[in-house]
Amino acid sequence: MKLVDVILYIGTFVFALTGALKARTHQMDVFGATVLAFVTAYGGGTIRDILIGVRPVNWMGDYFALSLVLAAVMIIAMVNKNIKRFRIIIFVTDAVGLGMFTAGGIQRSLDHGVNSVYAVLMGVISATFGGLLADILSNTVPDLLKRGELYATACFIGGIIYIMLGKISLTYEVDLVACVLIVVSIRIVSKIKRLRLPEI
Repeated sequence: MKLVDVILYIGTFVFALTGALKARTHQMDVFGATVLAFVTAYGGGTIRDILIGVRPVNWMGDYFALSLVLAAVMIIAMVNKNIKRFRIIIFVTDAVGLGMFTAGGIQRSLDHGVNSVYAVLMGVISATFGGLLADILSNTVPDLLKRGELYATACFIGGIIYIMLGKISLTYEVDLVACVLIVVSIRIVSKIKRLRLPEI
């Protein structure tokens, strides 16, 4: 198993946790949590695969990835009902998932012959569109569209750096890890320091 596969599996699990936690905040049942977990974990990667012409899409027939989603839902279902600070937990898991799916989405796209510019775009889509779909289903304003949030921007910066590192002949494993750390760091630091994009 390649490092990119490990990163995508971890990202799948983390995003599934995020989706299940979102379902908890909206007082959904187990079915609703499973739907949100599935959409959050698979939505972005599915759109990426459709756009670059991968058939079947990445999760079809992958029972291990499906088991990760179901495991995430079960874990959240068993967590104490009185657990607090859901927003902080969701934010952290979402930040980690962003980093994982940005790096994994870019590498997956490059592996299928997509050029560097569009590979970065595919990485951003992989990382953000699952959460976008889950937020729409739960009737909340998506983080992707919130005013000034360094959300997709963090993915884009990390993606550009990933491509640049690849040009100086570092191993792709180092590039992947660096991309994940950069995206997660930008997302968390920008939230703590309240760094925002300028309004139009």
